[in-house]
Amino acid sequence: MESTLTRRQLVHWRTAIFTIFLVCGLGFASWASRLPTVKQTLGIDDFLVGVLLFVIGAASIVGLSLANVIVARWGARRGMFATIISFGTGVLIAGLGVQFLESYAVTAIGLAFMGLGMSATDVMMNVEAAAVEQSFERTLMPLFHAFFSLGTVAGAGLGILMAAAQVGIAWHLWLVGVVVLAAGLGSLRFVPNREIVHDDPATAPTRRERFAEIAAVWRDPRTYAIGVIMLGMAFAEGSANDWLTIAVVDGHAQTEAMGAIALTVFSVAMTVFRVLGGPIVDRIGRVWTLRILAVTAAVGLITFILAPNLPVAFVGVALWGAGASLGFPLGMSAAADDPRKAAASVSAAATIGYVAFLCGPPVLGWVSHQIGILPTLWIIVALIAMSGLFSGAAKPIAGSKVGAGHH
Repeated sequence: MESTLTRRQLVHWRTAIFTIFLVCGLGFASWASRLPTVKQTLGIDDFLVGVLLFVIGAASIVGLSLANVIVARWGARRGMFATIISFGTGVLIAGLGVQFLESYAVTAIGLAFMGLGMSATDVMMNVEAAAVEQSFERTLMPLFHAFFSLGTVAGAGLGILMAAAQVGIAWHLWLVGVVVLAAGLGSLRFVPNREIVHDDPATAPTRRERFAEIAAVWRDPRTYAIGVIMLGMAFAEGSANDWLTIAVVDGHAQTEAMGAIALTVFSVAMTVFRVLGGPIVDRIGRVWTLRILAVTAAVGLITFILAPNLPVAFVGVALWGAGASLGFPLGMSAAADDPRKAAASVSAAATIGYVAFLCGPPVLGWVSHQIGILPTLWIIVALIAMSGLFSGAAKPIAGSKVGAGHH
């Protein structure tokens, strides 16, 4: 796909999307890092905390469903203007609800805006990232997702500092909300206002044709096969975020501090591989990268489950993080191979992946309640294996120069 933008405009566009990925990670992790404070300030139990998390999840699913309709109607740039406002405002309302109003209902409303805005922005920023990738004709999607990971690390770190300094949650979330709004909306100046990049305006589809394409994506077997790749890897990533610390404490009889260190090892391994991922994919191709990493993740997770001591468990965690790093970004990349169907395909693939992120942790929690946390992790090993078996679906479609590798 030839781009009509200058090299400088392309670089500005890429930097703008990097920034949006970063602030989305920052906003999400800032809220998650203060959950103990939220529980204490509102005086609620674990069940009601779970309800708040469900509100974010449910609003996220609605946001995913709306995203491709927004892109088809207004284009990603104008769409993100609205969804970033929803996300940032939601963070501000949640802070107000917890600290000053001490209102469970207002907090839930803030989180609904936050979940809706974040997930819709997520689809659109991935659509834009895929368009940047096609314009540069290099694999960049893992690097975009590395910026999201860096944002989550920054958000979690800021949360630890704010909690240690006993800064009120409202002041903390308001600071983050303002950063999300300022940096996110400021970046949109550099995003080209394209409905969908077409070489010839005469061949551009009408709005009705674009809505028809959204529906058609759900009838395409490739969408579901890419969804399976992302499902397995989303489970591998999401289960670590939610259950790794508990598995280290309950499964391997270690301290909570060791659990936190294990999660840090996982996050660092994942981020490093996302930074390095693009050149690897451009060398050996998307399909082989996914196959090798599925084996790496499975070996890492099995090592962690069976580890006789802590050093071996940490080696397993590092391999698990490295292996799980590229499934989600490369699935997004594969979904966006056809620029005309990118928004609809990314939205569909993201929906399947998000369902794993949202439904996975509670399901694993229920199973581990029956059989224990380490035996439960074998379910993830099976899902990773399934993801590896479906890797062929990520083969770039004809005409796409991204992810094919040098043969």
